[in-house]
Amino acid sequence: MKRLSLSLLLIFIAFACSHRSDQAENDSLPRIAIAGLAIESSTFSPALTDEEAFHAKTGDDIFALYPFLSPDSADRNRANWIPTLIGRALPGGTVTREAYESLAKQILERLEKDKPYDGLFFDIHGAMSVAGLDDPEGDLIVRIREVVGKETLISTSMDLHGNVSMRLAQNTDLITCYRMAPHEDAGESKKRAVDNLLYRIESGKGKPAYKAWIPVPILLPGEKTSTRIEPGKSLYAQVGPAAAQEGIIDAAIWIGYAWADEPRNHAVVMVTGDDKEKVTAIAEQLARSFWDVRSQFAFVAPTATLDESLNKALASKKHPFMISDMGDNPTAGGAGDVTWTLQEILARPEFKSANGPSLIYASIPGPDLVAKAVAAGVGGKVEAYAGAAIDARFAPPLRLSGIVKAIVQGDEHAETEVVVQIGSVQVIVTKKRKPYHYEADFTRLNLNPRKADIVVVKIGYLVPELYDMRSDWIMALTPGGVDQDLERLPYKRINRPMFPFDNDMQDPDLSARLVPASDDK
Repeated sequence: MKRLSLSLLLIFIAFACSHRSDQAENDSLPRIAIAGLAIESSTFSPALTDEEAFHAKTGDDIFALYPFLSPDSADRNRANWIPTLIGRALPGGTVTREAYESLAKQILERLEKDKPYDGLFFDIHGAMSVAGLDDPEGDLIVRIREVVGKETLISTSMDLHGNVSMRLAQNTDLITCYRMAPHEDAGESKKRAVDNLLYRIESGKGKPAYKAWIPVPILLPGEKTSTRIEPGKSLYAQVGPAAAQEGIIDAAIWIGYAWADEPRNHAVVMVTGDDKEKVTAIAEQLARSFWDVRSQFAFVAPTATLDESLNKALASKKHPFMISDMGDNPTAGGAGDVTWTLQEILARPEFKSANGPSLIYASIPGPDLVAKAVAAGVGGKVEAYAGAAIDARFAPPLRLSGIVKAIVQGDEHAETEVVVQIGSVQVIVTKKRKPYHYEADFTRLNLNPRKADIVVVKIGYLVPELYDMRSDWIMALTPGGVDQDLERLPYKRINRPMFPFDNDMQDPDLSARLVPASDDK
């Protein structure tokens, strides 16, 4: 018995020593917080975005957003991570001031509770518009600085369609953005922001000695600046090698967000590093490269009116023929409920019969129709209005009458989705708006987009799965809150002169502006 008791005691002592050792090791790791709000919001859309749309995640639930911070990952074990709040909303209209203040307050309270921090990973999009507030991301990072202090190293990850104001540039230490559009490198870019942060903390190098910021007076839509084609392909090919030079931490080019009427909305180049001469020279080289090719940017695919697009699709032997319904693209900030395109499609005689060319339309919100479809069941007849509850500027709510072909519940964004067949058109109607980017979005509704003659999607450039699926493709210049013809939009507050609005403007000053650190007076 005494021998057993002694053995248990030794086991306990060994466990206690091991626990203290692990605790000491954890205590020596840097403390890094995670926070951010992300949305792309059009000020030209009548839609408003509320707090619920951000689907805010808090605490350990945040780790699921970052595969490189999974429990068994190397990066997860390099720091004591303190996740606060991450909110990500589908692109939409202006965020209400109440929603922004509520989410910001929650972030600040959580940061206050667990400080101090060695670092903070600030994960944002960069194109959030808030009612009555210019530069929300700049406002949020200033408030965060007031809580975490000036010594905390902040590393910011952004979408290349975000906006970098001087205030944001000054109050972040390390900053990077995607280098691909479509954003196939989104996860890689976020990891780069974290890797830069960890390295600067672990090495003791801390904040970069220099940050160069250059505003470039260009405002173009993403559909004209895709990195799949020239000149965007070659322009962005310069970024990686530039960032890899000794003395440089990161380099980035922001296209900016075209559908918000704010002074900060324009292209920007930023370079961070410890070598002043290289930081300055690289920033100026990238900015000049962008400016020099400004007139070469063109749409990533052929464009036409909707009528011309439908005519081309109907005459084509390539299936599926995809048509982008660009003006109301919910992934760029459109309300997603403009009925104009669907109204035009259903009026075409080619689609009146069930034996006509097959067309899938994705999608239109119609909660009343969805409720009636659920009540009728698959195979039942449904008739109700859909769309134009938010953006009725171009067409009124559309009365749809057809056969319910599918009902699916539980989608994070749509909540409930139904398919209604009207003639040869399969219309996806949702309780709440939803983008359709993946083949599974269709197949889970018993639709086979690969076998359809025509697929019309509310989108701009096709995201990878749709792009790989298409046999041919055209982008229709349709109306909505993210109209691709920027010169038709009523800008009043963007800085002028600005390309392409002022084609005869003189060459701008593209010299690097060294950004003072957040703790400089």
